[in-house]
Amino acid sequence: MRVTGMNHFTILTDDLDTTLAFYRDFLGLAPGPRPPFTFPGAWLYAEGGSDAILHVVAGKPREALVTGVIDHMAFSGSGLADTVARLKARSVAHELRRLPGYGTWQLFFEDPNRAKIEIDFDPSETV
Repeated sequence: MRVTGMNHFTILTDDLDTTLAFYRDFLGLAPGPRPPFTFPGAWLYAEGGSDAILHVVAGKPREALVTGVIDHMAFSGSGLADTVARLKARSVAHELRRLPGYGTWQLFFEDPNRAKIEIDFDPSETV
């Protein structure tokens, strides 16, 4: 057996609506088909994608939303200047830096559940 790729990340939330709005507004992810589980949640898809890349499990108490050994989830994106402007407009703390030796822009911020997100942008984009 060998791994052939990354399938998805799963995050926990105590507020599904706020979490879905956050991922829609900042990453452009939208809910799509999801099995009829007995617990609330959503599967989120990138525009034009056929596979869910983020699973959201809802109905968890705030105390259950703890960080563990995984530090962050990373996505590739486009529209750096617009994304930074939206983060600033909503007072979302963020860090923007260049990947040494590559020039890739790395934008870090947290979702409403304290999950750390990284979006990587092409070096040719401007802030």
